[in-house]
Amino acid sequence: MGLIDRFLGVAPAVTALGSAATGMAEVFTQNATRRMELDEEAYARAIAQAGQEFAVPRQGWFDSFVNGLNRLPRPLLALGTMALFIYAMVEPAGFGLRMEGLQQVPEPLWWLLGAIVGFYFGAREAHHFRHRVWPARITEETTIVPHTTPPAAPVPQARPAGDFSDNAALRDWQASLRD
Repeated sequence: MGLIDRFLGVAPAVTALGSAATGMAEVFTQNATRRMELDEEAYARAIAQAGQEFAVPRQGWFDSFVNGLNRLPRPLLALGTMALFIYAMVEPAGFGLRMEGLQQVPEPLWWLLGAIVGFYFGAREAHHFRHRVWPARITEETTIVPHTTPPAAPVPQARPAGDFSDNAALRDWQASLRD
């Protein structure tokens, strides 16, 4: 059959006609495969650009200064609380006077202070929760695995082939087969 097509010269014409029909069809409807290829290429370029942008963090003096400031509140609150106890033991009259002054602070201001401290430590806790290393995902090869998906569900234990103890319908069906 291939020889006859070559002698008649029909094969190139049919191929050209098929290509023209395909090109005409793509004018009216979008080529889904090509669209998926273009989307994947654009996604790969965007991911590559983001990877290049965050590949090497820039650590200048300002970044180090801000990181140091971000690490101060917890130790200052802990040491300040200890200092209050020491101050209460060293000078009880002055401590009592300061505590009476704190009683004069209006309640909305205490709520504002509570919100600020709560948001600070809540955001910090949320950050650490998002970047938690799940124990089930740690292996000998990896030391840090960022949390992106929840840990896998436990694998159910295999049951014997004829064990339908937890399914009443299958038990009835199996009993009817034996009768």
